Amino acid sequence: MSSSPHVVLPWSVRRTRLPLLSLRCVDCRSESATTGDGRFRVNANGKLLDVWLLVRCVSCDRTSKLTLHERTPVSSLDPATLHGYHVNDPVLVAATLVDPALARRGRFTLDWTDAWRLDTPTERPGGAWPLRVEVTFEDPVPVRPDRLIAHGLGLSRHEVLRRVKGDVPLRRPRSTDFTFTVLSEG
Repeated sequence: MSSSPHVVLPWSVRRTRLPLLSLRCVDCRSESATTGDGRFRVNANGKLLDVWLLVRCVSCDRTSKLTLHERTPVSSLDPATLHGYHVNDPVLVAATLVDPALARRGRFTLDWTDAWRLDTPTERPGGAWPLRVEVTFEDPVPVRPDRLIAHGLGLSRHEVLRRVKGDVPLRRPRSTDFTFTVLSEG
């Protein structure tokens, strides 16, 4: 039996919706907020701008603001980005929300529960072992490789730890592309 993979499978982790924010509400003390449809608020004061991303408590519907720019000269902002703020560009909302710098400044974390899916080929190769799987991430969704692999292959996590070989720690969340090899059951 050859030790090089016979089959290479592409897997893709895709965002299905924007993640929730783990952020305490000042009114009801709930710890979850959402960006809803994703809206920015832009306020001009002369040649200076304030820009916020609006978030809404999932329990009491109170709206809060996450500061993106404060008293920023209009000329220092990229015109395309500024336009995106004005038209509430959904791609810009998503990119802004998953920016780790905003999460640090805003003191929140992202809750990705039920906000992503794993796309795998519909056909699984029969007896071709070992299998090589290439996992790509379209958004920085943090998932534990052992859980992702168990879900994708229909194996227990114990079986994953026994049969999967790769260069990434299987029990530590990651949000960047990786590959792994699945060995036969024997």
